[in-house]
Parts: sequence; structure tokens; C-alpha cells
Amino acid sequence: MASEPPPSLRTGSWFRSVVFYEIPVRSFFDSNGDGIGDLPGVTAKLDYLGRLGVGAIWLLPFYVSPWRDEGYDISDHYAIHPKLGTVDDFDRLVEEAHRRGIRVLGDYVANHVSTDHPWFQEARRDRSSPYRAWFLWSDTGTEFSRVRVIFRDEETSNWSWDEVAGQYYFHRFFASQADLNYDAPAVRAEMIRYARFWLGRGLDGFRCDAVPYLFKREGTRSQSLPEVHQFFREVRAMMDREFPGTVLVAEANQSVPETIPYFGEGREFQMVMHFPLMPNLFLALGEEDPRRIVHVLRATLPAPGGTSWAYFLRNHDEVTGEHLSEDEREMMLWLYGRDPRAVLNHGLRRRLAPMLDGDDDRVEMMTALLLGLPGAPYLYYGDEIGMGDRLDLPDRDGVRTPMQWSEGPTAGFSTASPDRLVRPIVSDPRFAPSVRSVAGEEGRDGSLLERVRALLSVRNERAETFSSPLYDALELPGSPVFGFVRPGPAEHILCLYNLSRSEVEVQARLPAWSAPHPTELLGHERRLTVTEGALRGRLPPYGFAWVGFPRVPDPPPP
Repeated sequence: MASEPPPSLRTGSWFRSVVFYEIPVRSFFDSNGDGIGDLPGVTAKLDYLGRLGVGAIWLLPFYVSPWRDEGYDISDHYAIHPKLGTVDDFDRLVEEAHRRGIRVLGDYVANHVSTDHPWFQEARRDRSSPYRAWFLWSDTGTEFSRVRVIFRDEETSNWSWDEVAGQYYFHRFFASQADLNYDAPAVRAEMIRYARFWLGRGLDGFRCDAVPYLFKREGTRSQSLPEVHQFFREVRAMMDREFPGTVLVAEANQSVPETIPYFGEGREFQMVMHFPLMPNLFLALGEEDPRRIVHVLRATLPAPGGTSWAYFLRNHDEVTGEHLSEDEREMMLWLYGRDPRAVLNHGLRRRLAPMLDGDDDRVEMMTALLLGLPGAPYLYYGDEIGMGDRLDLPDRDGVRTPMQWSEGPTAGFSTASPDRLVRPIVSDPRFAPSVRSVAGEEGRDGSLLERVRALLSVRNERAETFSSPLYDALELPGSPVFGFVRPGPAEHILCLYNLSRSEVEVQARLPAWSAPHPTELLGHERRLTVTEGALRGRLPPYGFAWVGFPRVPDPPPP
């Protein structure tokens, strides 16, 4: 078994003070030359992640799977895919990460299993098997007609006919992923056992996949039902009782009114991924107008006590537009999806740097915005070096290409020949390994990697303030600058972000606590002054500023 993490890694609200880093294990680093990234490969790069300033990593599924959907189609929840390593490799990764003060989250895939899973195989062959009740069957495939088809580019129905079973089975996602029936008590018990198993091996928590969809009810959309919340409260209670200090993160791509309840008033998920904000960040940047961001944050802050929003710009899926209006979706496609190959389902299958035309200033500014918000920031592997994507690959594979560690035909990802890699290397000359790699960026003044590293360094140094849930928006009417203050116990930090392609003048009244001698923490070249309680100056195109103000002592009582 993996060693227990030091007490410092299992205390309080640690998840608000660290930067998370998402890792698709198969695409990160190949340690044995077979062309596929693996768990020992992640262990080999922990020092790099430590230097970057990462405090926690989120590993995409590493379980046994036929790998039709990046491992989210699990065929054995209790075993590691042999191409990715062994249980000993997993234990060593967790132990080495903990030794460096880095926490490790896994993916908790509870909604469905692979149709190759022994549970489903027995259920389809034998109607008298107990496993038959673990899945949803139909003679007509007409039930749950109000449930939307999520992967509408690939599937036309949530029901697929199975010749062996002689019935239709239900799947919310791909037909190769059969949904579990959570009305069966044995399913709920098994999924809690699955969580307990990996937490017992040292995981510090889970990012929970597709949480709104576990229960189905006729006549409803079968999402975010009360039973879903009850189940995850049971999971959370088990974790608090048996593995204190571990965390649950919800992937709940829902509207704002449906998303907030996943915090469960502090009794359900400690973190909820902020899907409502993510597409609006890109729309605000494209429109050079921060009002969208201001409105979403006004509706969602603060998170309930003891919890935190999880913010992200990009991840292993598409930039979702599910909860945008039709006009907003069209605007997002016009701004970032003019290549029709980029469009997938309700959004765009693009990485951060290509969406922003390879402009390091914009990438840095958006990363700084993410890091400044009150909550937990999540970075996607390779975004710190401006990695590109491949639109010629199917589905979302184009944003899951091998990490670019150095120049060369395999980008330092593997010693295997290029034709044996899990996916081909990015070929776009603007983002190829000869232009974008860790080796090429590390230690080079002004490189994107060094800029991102500096951002994380400042955030980590001032974790007490940045991890606070406090946030005060600045009133900057008519300005393309998004601004807010992060109040802290000893220092307040003013954050300003110019969303426009032009230099802009900033004028803002500062709160009464403002000290006369601020400290400029980081940002592009700028000219900012504070006089008579007002901030004045100019920000360059896509410039930003983090400015620290020592807290003015409260006046003594009369």
C-alpha cells in the first residue's frame, strides 16, 4: 500500500491554496519506450511539476479499459491497465508525489462502464443474473424520452439494441458505455467500495465524472435529481469518516441554478468545476468586454463555506457551449471556430494556445485571470508551453496529443518510433516541438513557461490571500478591463486584466483600506500610480497587473 500522506497534506481546506494540473497519463511521458505514457512516466516528471509550482495533480483514468473513450469506459475498476503500469508503480507515484508535497487526485467514473465489463457481459447473457439489475433494459427503447443525447455528433439515441440480451440498453454517452442502474442498492454499494479502494491506496480525492446523470426518472431530463445529491453525500460522509482531508470535485456541466447545489451546503462536493464561467471567459475576451465574467461571478460567488469553485480554461474535452444561447454559441464559433473541423457536439475541440492564435500575451493574461479568482485553478498539461492541437484526429483526440518535452520527431515523449506513439505529435509549424517544448522554454527569459512559472510562484507565496474566498469586484464602467480585489489578512491584492487588443487607461477608486505604497507583484510593463485613494495608469494590449497593498490597521475603538 502507498504510504500515508504527511499530515500537512490532509488538513483543512488545502484545495483552495494549491494549483491543480490535469494529466492524461497516456499522453504525458513514456518511461519504457512502447509509445504510450504511463504511471512511471508521471513519477519521472514530478520534479518538473514541482518547479512549475503545481500542488496537486489530477490523473485521468488509468484503470483497465478497451480505451474507446480515453479510459472512461472502464472494464475493471480495481486494476491498472497493464500498458500504464502496475499497482507498485501507482503506489510509488503517490509516495513520491506526497514526498514532494504534491497531492494526487484520480478520476471517479461512476455513471457507466464499458460494454466489455464482466458485469455487463454477464448481464446481457443471463437474464437471471444479479447483474441484470445493474443496467437499464427496454423492449422498445422509448423510455426516458426527455433525456437529451449528449454526444449528438456520434449517437442518435440513448438506447442501443443488444442482440445477445434481446433488449435495448441505456447509455447516456457512447454506445460502448452502458449506464449503471443506481436504483439497484448493489450498484451504489459497489461504487462506494470502488472509491474506498483507491483512497485506501493513498489518493487524496477524486474528480467525479458526469455526476448529474446517475439516476433516471421517467418524464424528467434525468439530471441533477435529488437522488444524485443523496448518493454523493453518502460518498462524502464515507470519505470524511475514513479518509479525512480527501476531497470530491464535481464535473457538473449544468446551468448556474443546477450547479450550485452540488456543494450541498458543505456536505457534498468540496469543489465544483465552474462550467458556467469557462465559455464566458472566452466570449468576454473575444468581445473585449468583461461584463459577462462579472455577471457570472456575481451569480456564483461566494461558494458556500468550506468549499471552492474549480476554475479551468481548457481540459481534455471540448470547450462546451451547452448552456449558451444560440446567439452566444454562434459568437463563440465565429470567434474561435472558423475551421469547421474544430466544432464538436455543443462546442469546440481546441487547445488554449490555438484558440488564442498562439499569442503568449493572451495566454499569460488568461492564466493570470484564472489564478487570481477566488477558488482552485486547474491547468491542462502543456498549456504552460502553449501546446497546439491536431484537428485531423477524431473526436477529442486532437487536444490529447503527447506532451512536448523537447525537439525531435517524438518531442521527447518517447523513445519509440513516431508511428508507434499513442497519438501523433502536433505538426502545425506554429506549435511543433521545434517551437514549443519544455526544453526550449525552460530557463529562457520571457518564454511562456517562465511567465507561467512566475505566476504560480507569486500565487504560492501569497497563498493565504489567494486561497481566501473573499472577492470584491471593481467598478470600471465602459472599460475593457476586468478588475477585482482579493482581500487578505495582511495584504490585499488588486488584480487588473485588459481584455482588449489596445492599450487602455485605467481609473478606479480604491477601497478605504488602500495603503499609499502598493507593491507591484507581477504583470506586463505598465504605468500605474495610486494617489488620493485612486488608481490611475495604463495597461498594454492584453496586459494585466497584480498589485499588493499592505492592510491598513483598523482604527482603535473609541
